[in-house]
Amino acid sequence: MAALRPPRRALLRLCRAFSSGGCQLAPERGGERRDAAPSRVSRFCPPRKSCHDWIGPPDKYSNLRPVHFYIPENESPLEQKLRELRQETQEWNQQFWANQNLTFLKEKEKFIDSRLKAKGLELRAESGQKATLNAEEMADFYKQFLSKNFQKHMYYNRNVLEAGCSVTTASPDQ
Repeated sequence: MAALRPPRRALLRLCRAFSSGGCQLAPERGGERRDAAPSRVSRFCPPRKSCHDWIGPPDKYSNLRPVHFYIPENESPLEQKLRELRQETQEWNQQFWANQNLTFLKEKEKFIDSRLKAKGLELRAESGQKATLNAEEMADFYKQFLSKNFQKHMYYNRNVLEAGCSVTTASPDQ
């Protein structure tokens, strides 16, 4: 089955727009314009005169690399809508993975604590080193966590596909 793609002309216009003379980056998560403070996702700040999207370092909570979107001076309504859809999708992904990773770390700590207590061990060994579980014991946790979050991941995958389709099929009429 062939993938749905926007018309070639629309892609050419977008490519031309992203390489044109006017230089401005889109605000990130509520920031105003390019001159505003760095985003809350990352402290990364691309050069002022950049005329391209920039990908920052991984966020410490979501582990995703945030994109700082370029805004051409003569951005058309369709280009603006595409950029805004991309920004919304990125923000949603950042939030989902930040929450998911936090949940994972909390549940992992609880699992380790409960297994160590069941063995009669302390969280720290006499040497002061943090006690750990072996790979087989941790495999139980990973299997449990994935099974418990299966539905959430299914919804995530479906939403990613829907977001991808809405970005690639964006039209000024919608």
